[in-house]
Amino acid sequence: MSWIREGELNLIEKISANVLKAGPMPKHVAFIMDGNRRFALKNNIERQEGHMQGFNKLAETLRWCKHLNIQEVTVYAFSIENFKRTKDEVDGLMELARQKFERLLDERKVVEKYVNIFVLGEFNMLPLDLQQLIAKAVITTRTHNKCFLNVCFAYTSRYEITNAVREMAWGVEQGLIKASDVSEALLSECLYSNNSPNPDLLIRTSGEVRLSDFLLWQTSHSCLVFQSVLWPEYSFWNLCEAILQYQLNHKSIQKARDLHQEHEALQQLEADHACVAEHLQHHGNGKPADAQRRQEALLHYTACREERVHDFLEALKHKRDSFINDLCSEDVLA
Repeated sequence: MSWIREGELNLIEKISANVLKAGPMPKHVAFIMDGNRRFALKNNIERQEGHMQGFNKLAETLRWCKHLNIQEVTVYAFSIENFKRTKDEVDGLMELARQKFERLLDERKVVEKYVNIFVLGEFNMLPLDLQQLIAKAVITTRTHNKCFLNVCFAYTSRYEITNAVREMAWGVEQGLIKASDVSEALLSECLYSNNSPNPDLLIRTSGEVRLSDFLLWQTSHSCLVFQSVLWPEYSFWNLCEAILQYQLNHKSIQKARDLHQEHEALQQLEADHACVAEHLQHHGNGKPADAQRRQEALLHYTACREERVHDFLEALKHKRDSFINDLCSEDVLA
């Protein structure tokens, strides 16, 4: 099964899609694709076949999202916790991933026209040959900028947040940023998903009502929908139902996001004020600064901080891009 399943919606689906698109639509949808193993048990087939059916459903779901003008999709493909499963199942999932990324590279002329694929997770936990395949897939599709698919593989949110903290500590050690530059906003920029807006809608299938360590930071102001259907049985109508739930809650979600942005900006302003006050106190010869001097000092400090943060994020991007490029180079040399 291809990563991209082409084809039009049927008449009833088209009419329903147009009705939905008259309201606020999510631009970024995240899926916890749960229920492959239960689907296999239910249908008396091998677990590996259940996982294969789950991948096929992803390709179909991407087609629906395209017709619904959903520009970005993030999927939970393999959790770090999944390494605790039996060796046979883990090996089978790694082999399925190899097959699918090889298929993507074989179809790159088609795929790169439709989607930019990015993989989020702890690459070092994966076999080297799979790391190299993933790196090739990321580089092959990186020029496309209309639709995006983020595949979370060897991923948990706690690892992602911990890594973001390490990246900020690295920036301080390298002298790129100051400890006082660390903030919620900067941590968000250090996450694997820093190039993506936070999901508008998160969907989990199979009836489970937990996030299982998936996008915990990014979904604090997202609409969460839990559906009982097993992932390989997911339908266009299940997706429409979830979007309708998003639309019914859109105003309250947007209000919460706006309030959070205002609070984050206020926090940053207060932090800047505190840094400037401390600086003036140490360099003011004991004399209180007048309002104009404080304002000038604040503007200067803010500009310097923004420049430091920009340079740090550019260095971080270069480090991550180099990691991906080096994996491809290793594959060529091998």
